[in-house]
Amino acid sequence: MVQAEQLASIRNRIAAACAKAGRTSDSVQLLAVSKTFPLGDILEFHVCGQTAFGENYLQEALDKITQLADHPNAQQKAPPIEWHFIGPIQSNKTKPIAENFPWVHSVDRLKIAQRLSDQRPAHLPPLNVLVQINTSGEDSKSGIEPEQAHAMCMAISAMKNLTLRGLMTIPSNTDNSEKLKAELLKCKSIFDDLNAQGLSMDTLSMGMSADLELAIECGSTCVRVGSALFGARNHSR
Repeated sequence: MVQAEQLASIRNRIAAACAKAGRTSDSVQLLAVSKTFPLGDILEFHVCGQTAFGENYLQEALDKITQLADHPNAQQKAPPIEWHFIGPIQSNKTKPIAENFPWVHSVDRLKIAQRLSDQRPAHLPPLNVLVQINTSGEDSKSGIEPEQAHAMCMAISAMKNLTLRGLMTIPSNTDNSEKLKAELLKCKSIFDDLNAQGLSMDTLSMGMSADLELAIECGSTCVRVGSALFGARNHSR
């Protein structure tokens, strides 16, 4: 099966990067970024053992979650699919996100965090959230400025229905490895500083298909891989 080969290839890359960094391979989670790809593709990877999938577009993700309810055999497979929302969040999207996802990687405003907490259904466990840091300084990128991280994370850690799990960053799209490394290490430094100040965070989401090895070298605990698993995307969206 092609999916099994692709999944094995990425897991081998993760394992090799971890070994080079003196880390165990189970210290890094693989998040399969499935945006723009149909549920059928997701289920094929799920059969091969991949459980965590990241989605950027809310309506597309909700459609897949609804379709999944019509595939009870898929959710009976242990462990079931775990959905991560990784896209930008507008205020009018917080309620369905709070109701349907166990993880959110892209919190970049206190208002959004508060709405997610207020709208998290009482029967569900607290929502796992990551604060997105803009380490590149690009205006086109979402995320808070590094100097805002302490106040934001401390406030979120006190919210009743959220569990602050860590940080996420999307560095510059560049071939300059030194610039990329500096941005990744900036996020790792913020992560370490916040933990030293009493926050018990365990997740550092950084690294994608092209730079996952460097991200792991810089301390990533979660790499978000799309094209290297699913193939080229249709960028017409």
